[in-house]
Amino acid sequence: MTESIQLPWPPAPIRTERLVLREPEPQDRAAIIELFSSPEVGTYIGGSRPRDELERAVPETPRRRPGLFVIELDGAMIGTIELNRRDPEHRSQVRPDAGEAELGYLLLPQAWGHGYAAEACAAALGWFAEALPGEPVVLCTQTANDRSMRLAAKLGFTEVQLFEEWGAEQWMGVRSPITPSA
Repeated sequence: MTESIQLPWPPAPIRTERLVLREPEPQDRAAIIELFSSPEVGTYIGGSRPRDELERAVPETPRRRPGLFVIELDGAMIGTIELNRRDPEHRSQVRPDAGEAELGYLLLPQAWGHGYAAEACAAALGWFAEALPGEPVVLCTQTANDRSMRLAAKLGFTEVQLFEEWGAEQWMGVRSPITPSA
């Protein structure tokens, strides 16, 4: 389990040209279930979860917690973004003393290819940089996930390390003014 970022929470909704980043609300439950049961979404994250299991497990009011944003387009949830501290066993050499923040995002397949992930991630990273200036942020993705690899480069992440996990090669990049130690 990752640790949440210690910031005043929740922030005011973050608005971009097309999107709103906000806390989860009860009307997001169906989209959350769709997101985590989607075989396409699960391709690079270890697989999808069975819909009936999610129907039982996801509370009527989705859990709100620091670092978790819903991505909303035209009043409907299209994905999530998270900024959390990495687990101690997953700490890198970027900031092994306290654990760096990790950016994670998932979008429903119908939202792919429209630039929403880039727009939402840039907004979340901007909010985070204002709240915790100079704090490094890492992003991990499978090297086989071409879309995520392109997005990481577009957002200014640079490679820190490659590693094997969950049966696939993983890429870790950092976005920070801090140079990672080797």
